[in-house]
Amino acid sequence: MQQLVSEIRNCEVCKAYLPLGPRPIVSGTINSKIILVSQAPGRKAHDHNKAWDDPSGKKLREWLGVSDDVFFNPDNFAVLPMGFCYPGKGKTGDLPPRKECAPLWHPKVWEAFTNVKLIILIGKYAQEQYLAKDSKKNLTENVRHYRDFLPRYFPLPHPSPVNHFWRDKNPWFEAEVVGELQNLVAEIL
Repeated sequence: MQQLVSEIRNCEVCKAYLPLGPRPIVSGTINSKIILVSQAPGRKAHDHNKAWDDPSGKKLREWLGVSDDVFFNPDNFAVLPMGFCYPGKGKTGDLPPRKECAPLWHPKVWEAFTNVKLIILIGKYAQEQYLAKDSKKNLTENVRHYRDFLPRYFPLPHPSPVNHFWRDKNPWFEAEVVGELQNLVAEIL
């Protein structure tokens, strides 16, 4: 697994399309229990070469009910984005993840994991890929009906501060779903 992670971190397949160049961000061990499948690293993650070490990550750890030490232990949580590199800025946020990454690397990473208890699908790109035909009509409905995807998957909205509008429109998420997520994570860990 460590060799595979090293190969991914040295990948340059999309080099020509990345405004800041390749800097693949991925983490995990064969023992990772919870896999975080997300969109793509943001600019801060790219700059610091560390996923979820920003306000989005702070909110995610709050939702999960875990400390920084627990979260950043790759035996607990693996980071497997749909796109491993920062894709650049778009009109209303970051560009979508590059389409080359998941088909190229995800199957190899999944083969290497031996202890997966839960896959958390963060945002629409991860949900579209992994829920596929079982997906509801949109992200909100996936999150609302998260029980339909258990015990394998748990869909979440993106925890970005920019996404506070979604949370404001959907107060049931933090009132009802987050507690269930925290209980499940505590049970797994």
